[in-house]
Amino acid sequence: MTKTQLIKSLQAPSIILLFLWMIVPLSMTIYFSFMRYNLMYPEREGPAGFSNYEFFLTDPALPDAVINSLILVGSVISISVVLGLLIAILIQKTFRGRGIARVMLISPFFIMPTVNALLWKNMFMNPVYGIFAFISTTFGLPVIDWLSDLPLFSVILMLSWQWTPFAILIFMTSLQSMDQDQVEAAEIEGAGFWAKFRYLTLPHLSRSIAVVIMIQAIFHLSVFAEIFVTTAGGPGYDSTNTTFLIFSQALMQFDAGVASAGGVFAIIIANIVAFFLIKSVAKGMAV
Repeated sequence: MTKTQLIKSLQAPSIILLFLWMIVPLSMTIYFSFMRYNLMYPEREGPAGFSNYEFFLTDPALPDAVINSLILVGSVISISVVLGLLIAILIQKTFRGRGIARVMLISPFFIMPTVNALLWKNMFMNPVYGIFAFISTTFGLPVIDWLSDLPLFSVILMLSWQWTPFAILIFMTSLQSMDQDQVEAAEIEGAGFWAKFRYLTLPHLSRSIAVVIMIQAIFHLSVFAEIFVTTAGGPGYDSTNTTFLIFSQALMQFDAGVASAGGVFAIIIANIVAFFLIKSVAKGMAV
């Protein structure tokens, strides 16, 4: 056995396991999407053709779910990238306690999504004893029931708080590799903060920004825990995204066939988004 064959034979088990890990659930999802399979009526099982897809695509909640998903993804990415960029530049300067400040700024990213949702729901947004309610009553302002009056914005706020540290971490790491000689030369030439930011910092961070956008877009398309724990997709469909809509079809209406069709729809949308994002990242890295 040659060295190349030995390497391939050692890699084969992990590659096969990873392949099965992906292909088996995908195959079952595609299979059930063409089957009539409702857990409430198991005797009605059988081929359904494209009726599951037709039912899912004509669901009145689908347009709202898709729009909410796009608003959520776009808003969270915009907020986290802008805030992450500003904070990363601010803590790039040397000051006493910078190490502790960095750890504190990054730590929210390591909180589990369910814990994050419960934290915001009970500590901040509760209209009776939440911090926001306390601030409103202190200044004589009307108390806002965030999860009822502004459900989608509330979810965006939770996700932005958790994912901004991720952007900070990536940008902070990238800024440490920035050529300081160029910065010093620009300062000698009289360049101000905005000139250095536009012509030095922003081009240097372009790849990092593209990576942050790509990773966050993929993750935020499948947001579920925050919505399930806080708003349950409501009121109505105001905070329902495609992931929660699929969940409601599967575990609230017990229709595994329609939920599988929704899963295939979500996979197609996610792959289209990932394709364009990966192309944009590759183009940025080629520059």
